[in-house]
Formats: sequence, structure tokens, C-alpha cells
Amino acid sequence: MKKIGIITLNGYFNFGNRLQNYALTKILEEKGNIVNTIWSGEEANLKSRIKMFFILFFPYNQRWKRERIFYKFSKNNMNKVYLNAKRIKKYDIFVAGSDQVWNYESVKNNINYLIPFSKNQRLISYAASMGNSNFPEQYVKLYNKYLKRYDYISVREETAKNILENKVKLKNIEVVLDPTLLLDANHWEKIEEEPKKMMKDKYIFCYFLGDIEENIKEAINEYAQKKNLRIINILDKNCALYNSGPQHFLYLIHNASLICTDSFHSSVFSFLYDKPFIVFKRTGEQNKMYSRINDFIKKFRLNDREFSGYYIDETNIKHDYSEAYKILEKEREKSIKFLKKSLDIKDSEL
Repeated sequence: MKKIGIITLNGYFNFGNRLQNYALTKILEEKGNIVNTIWSGEEANLKSRIKMFFILFFPYNQRWKRERIFYKFSKNNMNKVYLNAKRIKKYDIFVAGSDQVWNYESVKNNINYLIPFSKNQRLISYAASMGNSNFPEQYVKLYNKYLKRYDYISVREETAKNILENKVKLKNIEVVLDPTLLLDANHWEKIEEEPKKMMKDKYIFCYFLGDIEENIKEAINEYAQKKNLRIINILDKNCALYNSGPQHFLYLIHNASLICTDSFHSSVFSFLYDKPFIVFKRTGEQNKMYSRINDFIKKFRLNDREFSGYYIDETNIKHDYSEAYKILEKEREKSIKFLKKSLDIKDSEL
């Protein structure tokens, strides 16, 4: 049994972030390991902790009400601790990942994502993402200084592997699955929950982290009208289901007739649940974030999921992931093998 600290992006607002944190926690907790998620930086300061007190007991707006749901989900499924010098000594292993923990914008705001505070613990990254294909030269020395101390490094995308090997000059970088892909649909179905205000009619689930262009809105609306489908967009504060947590996010994807998205994790769960989904590229400055979805699509040969036309028709709805699931099984074996090696776990223990 080992004591493991996860270093990842934190907060109570991003569905994919909470679910990847949940998945990695559950994988690492197998065979009795003690696993904590270590909060540091802006989310861990006194001001944020005072704000959370008011969110929990005096939520005055829609955003705070949703954050309270996120908080309860996290509290019920993960152990959170705040970073301090005394706690550091008690850990055997620190794991950086997953999510965009190594995005230079994240590191710029909180260098702890590179785990500079470790005191002779084993250092591992699991499916760490750099978020985009751009990596400014000014961060090369910083990343090299801290990441060369790691015992094992794995990333989520080929793009990140190329950056770390060719720019940061690190070796032996492995590409593994996002932790959400290590758990099957049966596991996720057990924790999903129907939103309280859920209506019974069929719907399209829209989840866009970037701006939605007018032609895309028109295409979605036209198809919804044609098929008599309601549109649910839980990022719209006017949506009756805006106050949804990660468990509701899973339910809404699992029961949708179609998922329209520009998000990595909503694509992942659509795939795991064997649901038809359409991926839309982000435009302008936000397009640099597309590399993580692009790598996912290429890995599982899901190119037909990308929107390439002007309207949605039955070719977008028809899907066959049988070959992709074969790839998934092989990639799971590869990812578990990395974890066994990096955590020094015998085959019978994981």
C-alpha cells in the first residue's frame, strides 16, 4: 500500500476535469492505495476557501449553485487536501495528470503543476496534457529543469510527446489513455444520475467550450426541428438543467439522441457510451486547443465524427465503433502496463 498524491487542475466548474480526476483516483485506489488530490495555487488560497463556504451555505446565483453540486460530487468520490510542507513528507508518490496540467498557461499561473516541491518521492505523470500544439520557447528551460527529475513520464497526446522530446529534450515519453477511458461504460453508468428537472422528450446534447458559429447553430437547429428533438445546452445559464454536476453530465450524454460538441471529454464519453456524436472545430485563437481532440480522433480512427458539411443528416448519426473498441482494448493494456511499471506494482496487484 502506497500513499499517492495527484497533482491536477482543480476547481468546481469543468465536467471533464472532475471526471478525469475521479477516474485516476479510482484506478490508483485499487489494492488499497491511499490517494489524495492535492490542491494548490489560486483554488487553495484563503480567499477561495472563504468563497466556498458561502457557495455551500449561501449560494446566491446559478453558477454558485452548480459549483455546490460539483463540490458534493468531488467530496463523495475523492479525497482533497491542501498543499503544505508537512504533508509533502508523508507521500510515497506524486502523480501529475491528467487534463491540461502541463499547459504552459496553467504552469505560468501555478508552477506546482510541475511538482517542484517533491522531497525524494517517486515522480510520475499520467496522461498529462499540454493542451495545444503551441509551446513558447521561453518555457523550455523551466520544463526541462523540473521534468527531467521525473521517474516516468506519460502524456495524453502525440502532440505533447513531440513537444517534450523535440523541444524540451526529454526521453522515453509514453502516450497513454486519458484516465476516463480506462473505466468502461458499465462503471460510468453506475455513477450517472438523472437531473431533477429532466424532461422525457428526446434531445440533442450540445456541449461547446468555444464559441458556436452561426452556421453551426443553424445546422443543429434545423436537424432538431426535422427530428422533433429538444436541444439541451447545460453551459447556457438559461437552460433548466444548468445546475448539473458531473454525474448529470454523464446521464445527459448517455441518453441523448445526438451529441454536438467541441470538447475532448464529451467526445470520449459519447464514444464510451456508443452514442452518435459530431465534433466541431473551434475557430480563431481557440483552434489551437483542437490538437487533443484531433489526436483522439486519429488514435481511434473516428474521422467520420468530424463535421465537414453545412448540415446534419443521417450519415452523421450512423456510427460503428467496433474497430475503435478493439483499439481501445489494446490502448488500455498499454496504459495499465505503464501504471504497473511506474508505480512498481506486480501484475497481480492491478
